[in-house]
Amino acid sequence: MRYVCDAPGGATWFRIETEAEAEAEAALMRHAVDKYFRRYEAAARESYRAPAGTPTFEQGIGLKDHIARAMPVFLTLRSDAGEGLATAMLPPQGRNQVNFRIVIVGPDNADPYPEYEDAIEALAAHYGLDLPRDECFPYA
Repeated sequence: MRYVCDAPGGATWFRIETEAEAEAEAALMRHAVDKYFRRYEAAARESYRAPAGTPTFEQGIGLKDHIARAMPVFLTLRSDAGEGLATAMLPPQGRNQVNFRIVIVGPDNADPYPEYEDAIEALAAHYGLDLPRDECFPYA
């Protein structure tokens, strides 16, 4: 996981970068973030095209960067003790995209907004996005 930004109350947002991290997040938070991570990573991998004329043995060099740019940003909010507080899925590169459904959930897909709205606002400020509950919490 990679540090993204601090949040009020000693919490911190981290980016989930690997399938193993997504699986650990799913187990910790008791939801299916790993399923979505795998789906979007596979789609990003399939969409990769090496530059024309690139030797065969070099064609995978840009794949990791392409995947990071093409797939949604998956994040976890952790307490200062490492407890999982919320999971977020933002558009690729954290930039608004038409028809992209931002999702933010707590453990067991519970609503994280009552307890962690300040932390979600810190994430919104970091990426320059609006993350209102009625648009981001899928069970509202």
